[in-house]
Amino acid sequence: MKPSIRRGGRFLLAAALLSASFSGAQAPSLHDLAQRVDKRYNQLRSLRTNFTESYAGMGRRRTESGTLLLAKPGRMRWDYASPAGKTFVLDGKYAWFYTRGAAQVQRIPAKQLDDLRSPLRFLLGHTQVEKEMTGLSLTATGSHYQLSGRIKGDERMKRVTLTVTADGTIVALDAEESDGSLTHIGLSNEQPNTPLPAEAFHFTPPAGVPVVDSLPPV
Repeated sequence: MKPSIRRGGRFLLAAALLSASFSGAQAPSLHDLAQRVDKRYNQLRSLRTNFTESYAGMGRRRTESGTLLLAKPGRMRWDYASPAGKTFVLDGKYAWFYTRGAAQVQRIPAKQLDDLRSPLRFLLGHTQVEKEMTGLSLTATGSHYQLSGRIKGDERMKRVTLTVTADGTIVALDAEESDGSLTHIGLSNEQPNTPLPAEAFHFTPPAGVPVVDSLPPV
């Protein structure tokens, strides 16, 4: 091997080691990463993203997917492509649940909402991860990081894990409930501050379908 080639190889090896060392040194702390999540979502006025949701618990399993819309203050809409025709709307005052062809629309006051989607609701206000969650821990998984803890005041959720990128973008949420049920929500194709019409968060029951005030479906 020619000396110039050996020198080039040593240079490349040194550069690779330096890069790896630098990358490790730049790994965010728990506080830094929580702050990045706060900053990113506090600057948002609206968000459109695709979601996949899987649930395992109470002897049942299901996988669903669709589009999620978020708008401040306190509005959320889940339109399901699979199963098609299923809709959940949080208009700031009420949460509405309806599946096309169902005999009734279910409605519950937003303040009483105890639902699998509730861990995402903190994104609809002033995000403060370190204040909203207790017992926080941080782990690194490849290019992603996981912030795990409990949401204050939510006794139903035993543990919630936010999977985020280094810039604070949430790409997944995992929730373990007190009864052992597990929910995973994956987010992709995020479109921050996309224009969303106000009527997207207004639910009008289909003609002839009664509205029943009740707990949301599991």
